[in-house]
Amino acid sequence: MRKLDNRGIAAFEFCVVAGVFFMLVFAMVDFGRYAITMQSLRHLAGAGARAMMIACYTPAVISNNSPAGCTGDYLSSTEKQNTAPFLYAGGLTPTIDTTSGGGMLTVTARQPGFAMLIPIWGTSLNAPSASTQVPFSP
Repeated sequence: MRKLDNRGIAAFEFCVVAGVFFMLVFAMVDFGRYAITMQSLRHLAGAGARAMMIACYTPAVISNNSPAGCTGDYLSSTEKQNTAPFLYAGGLTPTIDTTSGGGMLTVTARQPGFAMLIPIWGTSLNAPSASTQVPFSP
């Protein structure tokens, strides 16, 4: 019986296992980056809501008048960067929007230029956003 030539088997097995292993490692890094971005956006939205309450909740608003004029961003760019420094990595800049309706003021923080590193996830996780709602009596 002739002995089979097994040269190159270890290299082939390494390629198969390494491909799956590195894909798994990059996926964990990608989802970790997404999780940190979402947590930073939640923190930034909370800080924006606090700044909006301090700036807008005047005695007229506390007397059950609608804070309709409370729209916009009440944090300076330095305050944003101190609150969530990770969001400024790679030259990206987060945005904060405030909307009102239904007895709630909604402060939304967005990261418009964010994209996942591995394109197999599609675009559903690109441009994440987080919101915080502040109730008021209309």
